[in-house]
Amino acid sequence: MDGVTLGVEEEFQIVDLDSGELAPRSDELLPVAREALGDRVTAELNRCQIEVATPVCVGLDDVRAALTHLRSTLDAAAAEIGCGILPVGTHPWSSWRDQAVEDGRARFRRMEDQYQVLARQQVICGCHVHVGIADPDVAVATMGRVRPWLPTLLALSANSPFWSGTDTGYDSYRLEVWERWPTAGVPPDLEDREAYDEVVDELRAGGAIEDATHLYWYLRPSDRWPTLEFRAMDVALDIDTAVAIAGLARALVRTEIDAAGRGVAAIESTSEMVGAALWRAARYGLHEQLVSPGAGEPRPAAAVVGELLDVVGDALDEAGDRAEVNALVAGILERGNGADRQRGAVAADGGLEGVVAMARGSVAVPD
Repeated sequence: MDGVTLGVEEEFQIVDLDSGELAPRSDELLPVAREALGDRVTAELNRCQIEVATPVCVGLDDVRAALTHLRSTLDAAAAEIGCGILPVGTHPWSSWRDQAVEDGRARFRRMEDQYQVLARQQVICGCHVHVGIADPDVAVATMGRVRPWLPTLLALSANSPFWSGTDTGYDSYRLEVWERWPTAGVPPDLEDREAYDEVVDELRAGGAIEDATHLYWYLRPSDRWPTLEFRAMDVALDIDTAVAIAGLARALVRTEIDAAGRGVAAIESTSEMVGAALWRAARYGLHEQLVSPGAGEPRPAAAVVGELLDVVGDALDEAGDRAEVNALVAGILERGNGADRQRGAVAADGGLEGVVAMARGSVAVPD
């Protein structure tokens, strides 16, 4: 398992530097950003969003360096047109009603035409971690083995408590918005690539999707790269959190591929149970309880995070990541996830404007 590669994609909100409001100006920002970042930066469904992608990375130091460069360079490009990027899953107060779908791409025009208000409401930003798996059968089988841990990754990354000026009560309201897509949700437990292709073919035949790229599971084999793509997480408020999530995702893949090779049974889980656990993680984040995959019942969130670190400990050691990931996760538990810190900014009398100021300050500099 040496040399298992990974890559990270981050979606950001585009905001006006003066008002902090969402700015539907990706059509202006993209050409400026591409002068420095090339195809590492792309448009998203809505014009108030933009996405960056790291190159293929071998170590977490590569991930950190790439994310720092991408964030800082993109933010500098945005400043040239009076904007900035905001690493939050949902904007604290701007409404989706004031935004616009990117109509420069036929794919996005078709999505708006088909899904209507559902597409217009997707003013949300996530983090996707790609873990390299060359064998497509192994990628599909591993998907079912790691899915019970998606709620824990979500709780650590949760960074979207506000929606249209309201505290939703959720740490990740983004997940609640995203799950409205007809093909969103927990992936099924499939044996191999043939079984996965059969599901895709059924959905295409039924008119649910055009192709596999419209399969919005929270975890899926990438249609473009030989990777397993983790998609449940909110965009990280800071780079430390993004690096921690990337390290944990890779370690989970390493752990489960090794366990399968030794004939160790996977943790028993159903799509319904993982879905319910994801709701709990989205609602409460690191407060109260998460569902322990090992015990199959709710336990204190910090204990479940510790359980995850124990499960992937050997894989973290193999990659030389244990000390860094453990320290980064301890930092998240100590200071709170992004949702905690957003609410903290409001409580410190900054109001919702204070959330934007705080998030802008964490664009590229680890806390």
